[in-house]
Amino acid sequence: MFGWKTQDLGEEGGHYILVTTTETDAKPGLPAGAINGGLYPVKPDWPAQFPSVVIGVDDIKKVMEKVNSNGGNVLGEPMDIPGFGLYVSFLDTEGNRNSIIQPAGM
Repeated sequence: MFGWKTQDLGEEGGHYILVTTTETDAKPGLPAGAINGGLYPVKPDWPAQFPSVVIGVDDIKKVMEKVNSNGGNVLGEPMDIPGFGLYVSFLDTEGNRNSIIQPAGM
């Protein structure tokens, strides 16, 4: 309906569905005002599952420490999304769920 491309990352990728809403070039990043993302299956043992913002970071461990020291709450340990990087979600000080990813190769 929206012209997005979807790709199931399969069993190895936890059946995460990568959603591409705009094309990018060889350089990391997106054109101004653009966003790409994805969807993952609901799992009964995962907390706070609803849409969230995913923020790219250089060092996921350092950012996790900052989240916790600034009143947020990191939800578990980073998981490896094969081919994409390390990912973990957190609740901010208002209880909103967000996520961070350290892209593969960083």
